[in-house]
Formats: sequence, structure tokens, C-alpha cells
Amino acid sequence: MKNEIVIIGGGASALMLASLLPKNSITIIESHTKLGAKILISGGGKCNITNRVMGSEYYVGESKFVQRVLRAFNEKALLKWLGFHNLKPLLRKENQYFCPHSSKELLDIFLKESRSQKVLLHEKVLSVSKKGDLFTVVTDKRKLSATYVVVASGGLSFPKLGASAVGYEVAQSFGHMIRRTSPGLVGFTVQKEQFFFKELSGISTEVEIRVAGKSCNGSLLFAHKGLSGPAVLDASLYWEKGKIEIDFVPNFDWRSIQKSKKQLSSLLPLPKRVTKAFLVQFNLDDKSGVKVTTDELLLLKQLNHYSFAPAGTFGYAKAEVTKGGVSTEDVECSTMMSKKINGLYFTGEVLDVTGHLGGYNFQWAFSSAYVCAKSLEKYL
Repeated sequence: MKNEIVIIGGGASALMLASLLPKNSITIIESHTKLGAKILISGGGKCNITNRVMGSEYYVGESKFVQRVLRAFNEKALLKWLGFHNLKPLLRKENQYFCPHSSKELLDIFLKESRSQKVLLHEKVLSVSKKGDLFTVVTDKRKLSATYVVVASGGLSFPKLGASAVGYEVAQSFGHMIRRTSPGLVGFTVQKEQFFFKELSGISTEVEIRVAGKSCNGSLLFAHKGLSGPAVLDASLYWEKGKIEIDFVPNFDWRSIQKSKKQLSSLLPLPKRVTKAFLVQFNLDDKSGVKVTTDELLLLKQLNHYSFAPAGTFGYAKAEVTKGGVSTEDVECSTMMSKKINGLYFTGEVLDVTGHLGGYNFQWAFSSAYVCAKSLEKYL
């Protein structure tokens, strides 16, 4: 079966690409039973599409590569494209754009725009090879030939939605380097010394987390397994192993403590249960501020730099994205085409580019798809 373009994957990047390219030019191969499954569940079912504050500094990856791709199709261009299709995302949480009602609104646009393209669902790609000018794509159900192949298969997170390593395997088969993969935007499990965190499950507080020379600000959520919340998820992008440092009381003026008759559990800018848990750890009583000694104050100030080593992460099943992937060194940022194999493209999460929480990964999926589409249009 001869195809002009075969796209491996049926997620955000693949669907954007299929929406931008000419009708009847594409065959999408998706291992899941439906397209855009991850879109539907993202952002609590409302899909955080993009962010008003955009830039390569919000990504882990080769900065110049990311910058050039984002510049080709930035958040303003994306919002304009969505507006043209009668979807006007709402601004929430200061800078994050979400679907007005549900993720289905975004998915419906993609399904409508790509309805003329051929779709093969519940079908796994086994191998991709090239002979002459044609690629051969072998699945568990058929064999296809194509002039161009786009690997938009995503990463390893959400295995229940059909995530697999197929994109990395295809890239490796053509000589591409794969940067070590690991769960990203994911919670931390804790070691015995921090098991008291689990007893605080469900409580959140504003923190600053310092890891690998980076600083992540936002909410921390104590969870049954350890720590989660936006600040923790962003910090997971930079943590490999070893210690992290958390400031549980950022910008707190400690001079106010010893001038007050209030109890410490009321004085510290933390939920009372959290303060009391730390007092137990520091072997301190919940006393009035005026009774706190200089040595006790020094113990309390550990809250500004509470250091510990996570035991690990919640894993791919809970991770929103995958860190690492196909190295961008061998991919042309102006086309998304492989520098090694003519006609082979990579877009979205399969690449070694990972964004912070807040719509950055969807923007990357759409921007890289746009760049890829502009390149392929020249050949069609």
C-alpha cells in the first residue's frame, strides 16, 4: 500500500500535523483504540493548551533548537489558529490557557480537520526501514510504503493509553542517539526520614524548590506516596539523584517570631498541621514566639533550606511527560527532518525536549508539528 506520508502516533503533535497538511496525503498509525486519548485527560479534562509567558527557558533541552521552533509558531500564532477554528481558550492561573469547557473541544477541531486523512487504530508499528526513496513501515497487521515518515509517537508516560518506546526504536534503527529517558513532571517518593510527609496527605503549601542549580516556585502537595504539586513536578525535570532543597517559608521575616506572643503553629506561614509536624521533627514544643531561644530559632530556620534526597519518583504511570528522547543534535530545527535520513521527521515529545508544567509541552507538540508541516508542504 503506497502512502505519501505515514505518521507514527495519534496524539497532539500528530493531529496538528494532519490538520495542517493537504487532504488525503497522510496515514496515521495509532496503537491506542482512539486518537488524542492523552488530550482528553490532560489538565483535569480541560487541556492546558499553552501559556501566555513563552520561551526556551521553560524547557529542558537544547535552548537554541527549542527557541527556533517556538519562534516559527509561538503561542500567539497558536491562539490565532484556534480562534480561526472557533475555539477561544480561557486564561486561568494567571498565564495558562485552557479549553473553555473540556478537552473535547480541542480534539474535535483536530478530528474535523484531519477527517480526510487515513487512520489506522489499535495497530502497532513493528519496524521502519528505507530502501531507495521509499520507507517500509511494518505493523502487526500490514506493511505500508511511504515517501515520508513522521515519528510523533510521544514518550513512555501513561502506558495505559498506549505509550511505548517505538519512536526511540525507530530513531535508533536509523542511527539516532537517544538521550536517557525517565519520568518527567512527576511526584517524588520519600525515604524513611521523610515518611511523616505521608501523614500530611492532601495538604498543600507554597514553596521554593532548589535542584541542580534551578529554582522552582509554586504549590507543593503532600501525597500518600510522598510529594506532588506544581513546584514538585517542575523540579522533577531537573532531578536525577541526590538531594533537593525546599524553602517551606519563602520570604518569611524571622524577626517577627520573637516579638509575638502567638504560638509557633499560628506564627509560621504554613498550614498548622505542617508546622506541628516539623516541630516534632525538630524536637520543639509549640510555644509562644517570645519564648523561642536563639538556638531554637536556628532549628526553625531549617525550613528555609530543608534538604533531603527523594527515594525516587511516582514512575511513568503517574508522569505527565517523558524526559529525554531522540537527540536534537541530528534533527534540523527549521524542518524537524533527520540530518541522517532524508524524509524522516520527528515531532513532539519523542524528542529530547521537555517543557515545564503549564501548557509548554502542548505548545511544543504544536510548534514542532507546524515546522514539520511547512517542510513537507514543499514536497507535496
